[in-house]
Amino acid sequence: MKYVLLLGLVALLAASTATAGTVTLTGTTGPGFTITLKKGTTKVTKLKAGTYIFKISDKSSIHNFHLTGPGVNKKTSVGGKGTSTWKLKLKKGTYKYVCDPHKTFMKGSFTVS
Repeated sequence: MKYVLLLGLVALLAASTATAGTVTLTGTTGPGFTITLKKGTTKVTKLKAGTYIFKISDKSSIHNFHLTGPGVNKKTSVGGKGTSTWKLKLKKGTYKYVCDPHKTFMKGSFTVS
């Protein structure tokens, strides 16, 4: 019984360590006519290929956050507000994020190498 509990604890620690090493990116749309994607306080312009946690804060019911790129097409809803968390594997290429209703001026992009 102790052996099984120990194995479970080791597996739990390994899983939390793997998650702890994943970089979190913070996306925000609204409440005004702004959309951003940051790593800490720095705007994301370049990333290395790999897995990232995206925490998206949708602060307006007239906006959304829509991320597209190689193998990725994720978005929040236009009518909703709240926080979404996505764990995404980014591949080499260009990624774009927009607010769909205001995509001509609420937009950004970054490259992954």
